[in-house]
Amino acid sequence: MINEIINDAKTRMEKSLESLKGQMNKVRTGRAHPSLLDTIYVDYYGAATPLKQVGNITTEDSRTLAVSVFDRSMIQAVEKAIMSSDLGLNPSSAGTLIRIPLPALTEERRKDLIKVVRHEAEQGRVAIRNIRRDANGDFKSLLKDKEISEDDDRRAHDDIQKLTDAFIKQVDEALAAKEKELMEI
Repeated sequence: MINEIINDAKTRMEKSLESLKGQMNKVRTGRAHPSLLDTIYVDYYGAATPLKQVGNITTEDSRTLAVSVFDRSMIQAVEKAIMSSDLGLNPSSAGTLIRIPLPALTEERRKDLIKVVRHEAEQGRVAIRNIRRDANGDFKSLLKDKEISEDDDRRAHDDIQKLTDAFIKQVDEALAAKEKELMEI
């Protein structure tokens, strides 16, 4: 019973960590990466469709993304979707290829992005602590129902705390790596 709760908490913490890493990957650094455009949706014949399903996204160089649109009639819609996104990008089209140059990050913008990343990391820590709280609540209810002993309860609390500490350490490591990446020029 205790192992099931701990395994469930571990699985949920892993999902929280993966979600955090996904959020951090969306924060752009100075480098061009196709995942930067993952959040952009294009109006494709009346349906909001992810950009990666409408065209092929590649990196031309470290500061330029290229989108080759499958359907020529969609070029205007793709350009409009990229411009209206909150990424601050200005695409330029050449035939069926849309080039998206990434502007260099200023020092001020880097600091703003670090604030965003730190906020995301704190949200990740809070999510992990909430999972710990839920597991501890489950342990308490098992103790109250006399399904486990007080010693088992204490051991379970210690185990879940060790698990929480390990995942929070991973969040801190991911934050430190992203901050370092953002401050590179």
